[in-house]
Amino acid sequence: MSQHGQSFMRGTLVLSVAAFINRILGFISGMYIARVLGAEGIGILMMAHPLVPLVITITELGLPVAISKLVAEAHTRGERMKVRRILHVSLAVTGVLSVALTTISLLGSEWIASILLSDQRAYYAMLAITPIAPIVAVSAVLKGYFRGMQQMNTIAASDVLEHTVQIACVLALVHLLLPYGVAYAAAGAMAASVVSEAISLLFLVTSYKLYGESKMPGETWVSHLKQGKSTLGELLQIGLPTTGHGIIHSLYSTFQPLLITTSLALAGIGTALATKQFGLLAGYAFPLLFMPSFITQSLSTALIPAIGEAAANKNSLLIHERMNQAMILGLLIGAPATVILYEWATPLTTLVYNAPEAGLLLKILAPMFFMHYFDAPLHAILLGLGRAKATLWNYVIATVFKGVSIFVLGSQFGIIGVAYGIGIGIVIQTLLNFFSISSSIGFYWSIRPYVKVGICMMLMAICGHWTYNYVASHGMPQLWCVITSIVCSLFLYFVALILTGTLNWKSTHHRFSIPW
Repeated sequence: MSQHGQSFMRGTLVLSVAAFINRILGFISGMYIARVLGAEGIGILMMAHPLVPLVITITELGLPVAISKLVAEAHTRGERMKVRRILHVSLAVTGVLSVALTTISLLGSEWIASILLSDQRAYYAMLAITPIAPIVAVSAVLKGYFRGMQQMNTIAASDVLEHTVQIACVLALVHLLLPYGVAYAAAGAMAASVVSEAISLLFLVTSYKLYGESKMPGETWVSHLKQGKSTLGELLQIGLPTTGHGIIHSLYSTFQPLLITTSLALAGIGTALATKQFGLLAGYAFPLLFMPSFITQSLSTALIPAIGEAAANKNSLLIHERMNQAMILGLLIGAPATVILYEWATPLTTLVYNAPEAGLLLKILAPMFFMHYFDAPLHAILLGLGRAKATLWNYVIATVFKGVSIFVLGSQFGIIGVAYGIGIGIVIQTLLNFFSISSSIGFYWSIRPYVKVGICMMLMAICGHWTYNYVASHGMPQLWCVITSIVCSLFLYFVALILTGTLNWKSTHHRFSIPW
């Protein structure tokens, strides 16, 4: 296997490990905040937070994704000045936008609070989080550069550092401000995020000074900006559709609860029960479904510059090799996750949330959500190929279908129909992205590894079902029944992968092996 492929897969592994660590750190931080602030304090935090993602989306203009692709292409062609110009133009655009929007937000904070905040105690938390926008914007530009250079270790280290500092700051600031009231303690928790982002940015700037592109003779900010019109056009060609994707996603996420509860009301379900059922879906089923997604997110992050680099070299073989690696990795991760979420749906929702009624929704969504493990890499491949507009239109079409399906099925079959509507949206979006790639460069694959993994999934499900019933019949507590049966089924799954030759660390010539 080529060195490029090794770099891509190792980058994915590094980011996945970092994301896993960050999930644990985030869980610890969230648990502490929830226990100290209580439901009231968490409510204040949630009220103050929604404006920030929208401001950051507008500020970034989708440039981090564009930067990673264009830097990878320029670097592989040896165009050092182009790499520097991409950075300078991106920093100028995001810097001006973020400072302007942050200033407007601070000056109009009282007016914004009067409109958006139902509880004015969230005003201080909103003020505390507002300065994060320019910090995140500059960090995103530098992370885009390091992704383009495929220096994933730097990004992983900055993310772990950020979450570690955040926990320390949360512990200190919340403890310090809690005596003054829950509103000030919530503001302290928000301020902790700003401090941790600033420390992470300082680390990224230092890393760039040490390992980034050195300044070239005659290079100035003015010269880069004067000659950066074409570079800005290239960045926006990818960035604007990505921004549109983010804005549409934010708007749809805002209105989805209303859409779901309205469809349930038409099905004759009362407001209180509709709210409860929506909570079962969004608060219990979705977190479990998205739990393994940190691996596919890491894969997507590493895949965009990897595909962009191969496309710049017009290396069709390398593009398809990386596509194949991404799809197989999504398959190997998605298969056991789907079996676990389907087979142990009710025991998991019972143990984690004490909500066995959420198990049915999880069981309905798990098979359709299997497609999500392929959608993330497919989306990244399209971005790496420079087809950002295709990803935007695919998302718009899928979202329209999902919204219509939720409304129609939800009004007929209640919350079960809503679950099927969401699943339909996931399937449609994955298929649209697949067809977009096929129409662009073709998509060549063999059915053999998918059949092999399908057999391994069946063996895993049978083993898990039998083991769970066996240990349960001997009076073992449910927690240990679940743990024992999942561990045994996962062990059989990986043994079956090795025996069928689907998972092979030694052979680098086998097309469907996953060498690390």
